[in-house]
Amino acid sequence: MKLWYFLLIFTINVNATESTVIYKYYDTKGVLHLTNKPPKKKDKLLYARSYLLPTTPQRSALKINKHSELITQAANKIQISSALLHAIVQVESAYNPKAVSPKGAVGLMQLMPATAKRYGVKNRTDPAENLAGGTRYLRDLLTMFNGNLSLALAAYNAGENAVKRYNNTIPPYRETRNYVKKINKLYAKFSQ
Repeated sequence: MKLWYFLLIFTINVNATESTVIYKYYDTKGVLHLTNKPPKKKDKLLYARSYLLPTTPQRSALKINKHSELITQAANKIQISSALLHAIVQVESAYNPKAVSPKGAVGLMQLMPATAKRYGVKNRTDPAENLAGGTRYLRDLLTMFNGNLSLALAAYNAGENAVKRYNNTIPPYRETRNYVKKINKLYAKFSQ
């Protein structure tokens, strides 16, 4: 059975209230595991990755409405488009303020601990704090890359040093390139 087919069936059958995280990993015997439970630290893994699957459109719309006012306030305060923030929040956390990435990023805008500290965010799961810190970080990245949205988004995903290391271009990481495309596409859609 193809992986995409399994994920499609799993997504349809899961009754999630926020979003569903699927963990894919290979154990040392080469056996593929697909589960909603993260692998334990004691497990010896050859490869591991997680995927955040969005919920049904009705649930997504509810989350947009739940955080829309906070997103608009954060956008207005920093003078960034609220449509852009919606696109970032959708891709980063699917509007789940308690989302945690495998790398340790947390909240609506998936702030890493160092970034949260840098922007004075004490509680990364607090939607207002997370949005305030993430929006200020995005504004600084836009300033750093002379208003180039794609470079700012690449830096948001891979880190500003990665963009600088590749001579102020989008780093050749598949995840980062896909991230920039997704955000730009959603930004255009939400701007209509």
